[in-house]
Amino acid sequence: MIADVADSSTPDARSTRRLRKVTYRLYPTARQEAELQRTLRAHQQLYNAALEERISAWRKKKLSIGYADQCASLTALRRELPEMAAFNCSSQQMTLRRLAQAFASFFRRVKAGDAPGFPRFKSLERFPGFSFKGHGDGWRFTPGKDWKHGSLRLAGIGQMSCRGRARQGGRICASQVLYRAGEWHLSLTLEPERIERSRSADGAIALDWGVQTLLTGVSHDGTPYELANPRWQQTDRARITALQQAVSRKQRGSLRRTAAIRQLAQARARQARKRLDFLHKEAAKIADANALVAMEELSVKNMTASAAGSLEEPGRNVAQKAGLNREILDTAPALFMSLIRYKVMETGGEWAEAPTRRLKPSQTCPGCGEQKKKPLAVRVHACEACGLTEPRDRASARVVLNWALHGAPTAPGAPETSRRTGTDPMRGATHAKFHPILRDSVE
Repeated sequence: MIADVADSSTPDARSTRRLRKVTYRLYPTARQEAELQRTLRAHQQLYNAALEERISAWRKKKLSIGYADQCASLTALRRELPEMAAFNCSSQQMTLRRLAQAFASFFRRVKAGDAPGFPRFKSLERFPGFSFKGHGDGWRFTPGKDWKHGSLRLAGIGQMSCRGRARQGGRICASQVLYRAGEWHLSLTLEPERIERSRSADGAIALDWGVQTLLTGVSHDGTPYELANPRWQQTDRARITALQQAVSRKQRGSLRRTAAIRQLAQARARQARKRLDFLHKEAAKIADANALVAMEELSVKNMTASAAGSLEEPGRNVAQKAGLNREILDTAPALFMSLIRYKVMETGGEWAEAPTRRLKPSQTCPGCGEQKKKPLAVRVHACEACGLTEPRDRASARVVLNWALHGAPTAPGAPETSRRTGTDPMRGATHAKFHPILRDSVE
């Protein structure tokens, strides 16, 4: 996955560099597995001790401790305790930085008025892994030919084989060793020399996300597009429910419960891999065929808010809303949009995100611009003003496409209505200069 990361080496804070995350599967020996577990536990204990230090300092002396203070404490601790000095210092500093980032996010949420979410102590089962800084500082990754497979050498642990492949290699910036569902993984952060993806066609398409149908869209030539919802959660529900029941029947602290928990984690990880693989492939297909992709803004947090309400004003249909929230999160809408966006941008294409609250795609007629509120139960758009009738999601996608191409919810030449949304000066015809196949539809 691509991420935009600010480059601190330049004075201009707006300058960014494109980074890529690549994950490899690690295959340690029995001895190396034990050393990795020991290292993971040391980082988990360091994280909890640093959190306890911050809490105690504030409770006793109202003293706020930062990342630099705890790095100084770590230096003194490594001098006094040989067992702490046995681990890589920069890696331990990354664990302290993770805690500092957790507190920074906590204070940001407090300032914004959101649910604070104070940093918690981590059990070993909930501690994801440990990180390293610069390549060569206690670790070294040697990729295979064309970045297929490779080997990882960790100080004090040894050489381990890795399986996986990076689509494009580059300069290795940082790494994480992760422990998931009984498996070890290496997550590399790469900075490719250049990031580009080929494209077979220069179409334009607008997509509308949904639960009943994952994506409904329409292209610039009027061709409809639909992507069925695989519904991973419903497909694997019986197996995962049985594994959850198996965990609940086992005695806490027993080896059987530990084994059952691992089986449940592996089943959920398999489901997540299937989802990610599907989304990557479908996003690549969309980016390969289109030079312009438009979607409306999605607020997943608002969409999945609970309907429980409060004691004074309890909500209605709470169970139904909870089920809908599960179906929404099962489609991973934010992840899917992120994958489509960066893959389109890699091809040199354009990504357009329509302002939902201002444009109101689901309430606007793409034929004449008439706006009329429709409940979710109404799945067909039928305009009384111009007579246009088509599926609701496709009509919504057509509104977004008109906005992306022409800066308005309707195409040029459509009849005006008194309730039509005005043109958007930020959109319309901007892509035609580098996508000639669309010039006729714009002009």
